[in-house]
Amino acid sequence: MRRCAAFAAALALAACQTQEPLLIDGSSPEAFERTTAAARRELPAAQRLKFDEALRTIGGRRHAERDPAALARITFDGMTAAEVVADQRARQH
Repeated sequence: MRRCAAFAAALALAACQTQEPLLIDGSSPEAFERTTAAARRELPAAQRLKFDEALRTIGGRRHAERDPAALARITFDGMTAAEVVADQRARQH
């Protein structure tokens, strides 16, 4: 009986472990699109608008940048969705 209880406790603990947040991959347009979509799904609904805003307004960071999509891939490569949101909030304050 003890063994069964210990197994159940271990199983419950394993189910509670959180997964590492997804890192955005800026290595190609396809990888960027796939990973930003997946990373966005990890955010609470209230933070998704800020995440979208960060991706959408990246071109305004460097006026000389002619390819905002490439700048977004370079800027957000290796970041989590939460880091993108925090970066956007910091830039607005």
